[in-house]
Amino acid sequence: ALQFGFMRNALAAGLLVSLACGIVGAYVVVNRIVFISGGIAHAAYGGIGLGYYLGVNPVLGAMAFSLAAAVGMGAVQRRTRQRADTLIGVLWAVGMAVGIIFVDLTPGYKPDLMSYLFGSILAVPTTDLWLMAGLDVLIIVAVVALYKELLAVSFDETFATISGVAVDAIQILLVCLIGLTAVMMMRVVGLIMVIALLTIPAAISGMYAQDLRRMMVMGSLLGMLFTVIGLWLSYTLNLTSGATIILVSGSVYLVALAARPLVARRRAAAVEAVEAA
Repeated sequence: ALQFGFMRNALAAGLLVSLACGIVGAYVVVNRIVFISGGIAHAAYGGIGLGYYLGVNPVLGAMAFSLAAAVGMGAVQRRTRQRADTLIGVLWAVGMAVGIIFVDLTPGYKPDLMSYLFGSILAVPTTDLWLMAGLDVLIIVAVVALYKELLAVSFDETFATISGVAVDAIQILLVCLIGLTAVMMMRVVGLIMVIALLTIPAAISGMYAQDLRRMMVMGSLLGMLFTVIGLWLSYTLNLTSGATIILVSGSVYLVALAARPLVARRRAAAVEAVEAA
């Protein structure tokens, strides 16, 4: 399959996206902000419609819109915790509605935007690969530079506040990183299935990894594995690539969930054996 240029681009896109998902997805799972992540991803559709209306690259429009949605949802989540789910749900729906309206208002040919909803990994151009690589570098630099602050905010906000960490700013940065990752992923699995690829590899690695760094590395490797297997199955069986990747991810998650009690018993037995020795 790799004799075709579009398959090589698809594989590269999947690997680049998996790297971002492993890093950012770990924070999403640890902070339990999956719903916010879904809201940001779906609100990005408004930027796609705005991009078509203004005649600019829809990916750039989605990036700007997702960052704006991330800041808004992050502020809502921080300041109105009791009703955050309702407000985020409203922003989620309004973002998509805005995108549809802008497409309706665009004169001339109405583009088929289904690929942004369900993914079009086989149609990823080389220019988008460079954009994905740049966003990966940005995410890695931000996480490395602020790892301790992100770790403190993720596990103990009170301690982070006492230690002088700008908790609100770090939280806003985190949701902005989620927004950038969602824009990367819309080409691979589509905005509809962003939540799955963002959380499943991280959730699996969280079952077995002992610290956040290992969770990120394991999540990235799992995402890459799911992407490669999903692409191969979609090519062999003539299936939709994005949906196949998600089904592979979900199947492995169910297996990992079922195997977790067995692994826990084996670990306990190993600890008892060491203590007895």
